[in-house]
Amino acid sequence: MFLGISLHTFTLIHVVISLLGIGAGLVVVYGFLTSKRLDGWTAFFLATTALTSITGFLFPFNGVTPAIKLGIISLVVLAIAIVARYPLHLTWRKTYVISSCAALYFNVFVLVVQSFEKVPALKALAPTQKEPPFAIAQITVLAIFVALTAVAVKRFRVE
Repeated sequence: MFLGISLHTFTLIHVVISLLGIGAGLVVVYGFLTSKRLDGWTAFFLATTALTSITGFLFPFNGVTPAIKLGIISLVVLAIAIVARYPLHLTWRKTYVISSCAALYFNVFVLVVQSFEKVPALKALAPTQKEPPFAIAQITVLAIFVALTAVAVKRFRVE
């Protein structure tokens, strides 16, 4: 038992929260690209993305791992997005867009890592995640996010 539930159940909850955050984040980025605030989606995205990092810290671990470091960075980036969006009421619009896109990127980065660890066909292509298919996947995701973020910063305007 782990936190009163099985580790398997906790992992499933963490994964579902992560996937919901990624889905909501993609909707929020669509809103950036079409200059729509999508307030409900934004709140859901920020909350589920924060919960993803927070629940990630609850897994048993020894020492500081790359996942822990990324979780800390993600929470800092999310804090910046939340402050820029709510207390500052989008006066730091570019900061909000960039930090939101970065938070979504971190979740997608982890999705790619986990996919190469858990999906047999992907694991066969890159069993140590040091092989070209893994690098190509991660570089492609990064390039897509850099491009989306650049366009989103230009297009998103406060209504």
